[in-house]
Amino acid sequence: MDIRPIHTEADYKATLKEISALMESDPDLGTPEGDRLDILATLVQAYEAKHVPITAPDPVEAIKFRMDQSGLSIKDLEPIIGKSNRVYEVLSRKRPLTLAMIRRLHKSLGIPADVLIAETAAG
Repeated sequence: MDIRPIHTEADYKATLKEISALMESDPDLGTPEGDRLDILATLVQAYEAKHVPITAPDPVEAIKFRMDQSGLSIKDLEPIIGKSNRVYEVLSRKRPLTLAMIRRLHKSLGIPADVLIAETAAG
């Protein structure tokens, strides 16, 4: 089992390609292929932790994601954000979230407050 650390972007891409091929074969745990997949995934996680920064999601995208995740409609957000036109304005980035909206979104939908107070990406 010739496994080396991931030092470069080329190593990283090659390892991802190998992981993808191993996942296609769906090896059983405890087999040589299954062990190789486990080790390579661990190496990729370590590399990504050092070299691939994870940025906080955009507040509007976080709201849309939670809506999709929970099967919510614009109507469902009205008690939290306001009338439907206000919900549409927030989701289209034409109106910023207010502190009261942030508090209600956090309490009602469980979206972390630090995500909701972040700068919204330009729409």
